Amino acid sequence: MTILVSGGAGFIGGNFVLDWLDQFDETVINLDKLTYAGNLDTLKELNGNNRHVFVYGDIGDRELVSDLLATHRPRAVINFAAESHVDRSIHGPGEFIQTNVVGTFNLLEAVRGYWDGLPSEEKQAFRFLHVSTDEVYGTLSQDDAPFNELNRYEPNSPYSASKAASDHLVRAWHHTYGLPVLTTNCSNNYGPYHFPEKLIPLVILNALAGKSLPIYGDGQQIRDWLYVRDHCSAIRRVLQAGKVGETYNVGGWNEKPNLDVVHTICSILDELRPKSGGGRYKDQIAFVKDRPGHDRRYAIDARKLERELGWKPEETFETGIRKTIEWYLANQDWVGNVTSGAYREWVGKQYEVQA
Repeated sequence: MTILVSGGAGFIGGNFVLDWLDQFDETVINLDKLTYAGNLDTLKELNGNNRHVFVYGDIGDRELVSDLLATHRPRAVINFAAESHVDRSIHGPGEFIQTNVVGTFNLLEAVRGYWDGLPSEEKQAFRFLHVSTDEVYGTLSQDDAPFNELNRYEPNSPYSASKAASDHLVRAWHHTYGLPVLTTNCSNNYGPYHFPEKLIPLVILNALAGKSLPIYGDGQQIRDWLYVRDHCSAIRRVLQAGKVGETYNVGGWNEKPNLDVVHTICSILDELRPKSGGGRYKDQIAFVKDRPGHDRRYAIDARKLERELGWKPEETFETGIRKTIEWYLANQDWVGNVTSGAYREWVGKQYEVQA
């Protein structure tokens, strides 16, 4: 048996591939075009593992995807491939439309052609699982109930709009063509192998380097934080038992303002890696101009996933953030390999503070 994972060298996809091969004997065909956030160093422990077949390529290359499907005959396709950073989508929305919308369309068409030709029993068992985000639902006020699967889509950034479009394509390919799809919409992930443009890894690495810890606006933007390996376990459960055509929200039940997250990271670093010259890491916090259209609050209601499929997260924010910080402290080689000159230039430009 085989599965095909797209975007399997990125943050969430890479963690999923590692966890999958640690727990199952099933082969993974891993398709990734290795943009700046895709990193084979994440998968280096799989070198020589014949159950991991890495293929360099784009989900938008329909001929390549069709060839992979015909050759390896997977029982499922799990689509992680996406441009995913809101800040980058503001500066360059075209790449997000190309990958998240056009790429998903081409992937769906290749998968539909493959699925149409399967024998009846294999066709019945096949699944296409599309990994998406809570940002498609827009923003919440302080008193609003968390997003559930029936919330209407109100995306507010080029990134979230492109993901909303991809979700709609997946839904349409199910209702029009019968493709057996599943969709998951997750809250903010964090954990090992996270590219350090996002809040948590950026703060950890800047703190250790003695650099500014840039906080947008007043730092009171609220997010629900989901440990990445909890997310991976949810995806496995949805793939195993999810009802075809359904959407499942995946959340960590950990709503935190960004400033509180940063203070927690600083406190743990004070304990685990005290500053050599004395002082506290929170003194490095620098408030910077808020980004355009910054959503104020996201929160996920994950009760459907627990009620119907018996899944709930194992990590609290307190346990997950400590594991994350410990991983970054122990894996400085990985960090050094991904934080190139281009990365430093991006951070400096984006936050207009010392990068």
